[in-house]
Amino acid sequence: MTLSTRQQDLIDGLQFIEDAQERLTAVVERARPTPPLEERFRTEENRVLGCQSRVWVVRSPSSPSVFHGDSDSPLVRALVLLTCDFFSDPDPAAIASLRADADPVALLGLDSHLTGTRRVGLAAVRARLRALSSAA
Repeated sequence: MTLSTRQQDLIDGLQFIEDAQERLTAVVERARPTPPLEERFRTEENRVLGCQSRVWVVRSPSSPSVFHGDSDSPLVRALVLLTCDFFSDPDPAAIASLRADADPVALLGLDSHLTGTRRVGLAAVRARLRALSSAA
């Protein structure tokens, strides 16, 4: 899989942490300062089905290939924000060209530390991001 420089930098910025649990903690800490998604975007239309937690993903109103997400669970929120950052790109074609298995959580070796339902939910988030990018 070929990643953009921005995507590779995102992965490299976390992958240097050797312990996967510490890496997961770093992902959660990375998400803390990100403001929550505005209430007006927390609609059923923007909700990601297939997630056990409530998750919303939207395109940025100012840039159609930049994504924002949120969840009512801190861990899921962190993973959703990481995934949104990974898939945000100035070029929507770059997003659409990523293989279906492109997954920053797996690239960081964190997927084996998640429950099956969380992995299914994150797959639904990736599918929503692909759908939003192809509609741009």
